[in-house]
Amino acid sequence: MTDKRNRRGADLTEAIMRTTLRLGEEIGYSRLSIEAVAARAGVGKHTIYRRWPSKGALLLDSLLSLHEADLDYPDTGDVAADLRAQIHAAIDLMGRPPFGPLFQALVGEAQYDPHVAAALNERFIAPQADKTVARLKTARDQGQLSPDFDLNLAMAILSGPLYFQFLITQEPLTHDYVDRILTALFTGMRPPP
Repeated sequence: MTDKRNRRGADLTEAIMRTTLRLGEEIGYSRLSIEAVAARAGVGKHTIYRRWPSKGALLLDSLLSLHEADLDYPDTGDVAADLRAQIHAAIDLMGRPPFGPLFQALVGEAQYDPHVAAALNERFIAPQADKTVARLKTARDQGQLSPDFDLNLAMAILSGPLYFQFLITQEPLTHDYVDRILTALFTGMRPPP
């Protein structure tokens, strides 16, 4: 009985998250509400509030749970190729609805809601940064990067231009742009000959 109830709960949670993404894509984050999601999903709003304290928390879980595996790093032994593959996958994800526009809105919401900001950092930003630094550390340990290069700084240098273009100028992120960032970054990170 408990397994059946847990499965129904998991199915309901997944249905609510899918509904959130579809509705968010249709009407945008600013018009998205718990009430609208509840009505579209055919549940009471209390069902949603039991799982998520706000629409920002609901949207974050919806985005992450449906796309988390898309952003894992490969490890082919070539750090530049691995970063390129992962970042290309990330910008491809950000470039298609509903993820990109809803992620932009969520980052905007994080500027006003400290709970959303903390959750976004804890569940997405910090884990992605940690994965990047771990991949860079492996490459440094293998002699692909200069032993004295600051890996956290490399992460900031790598992600800063992407977030600037995605959130501030809102220009499209392209594979060519990523490749130019990586070329500039790796010029300074390569070990001396």
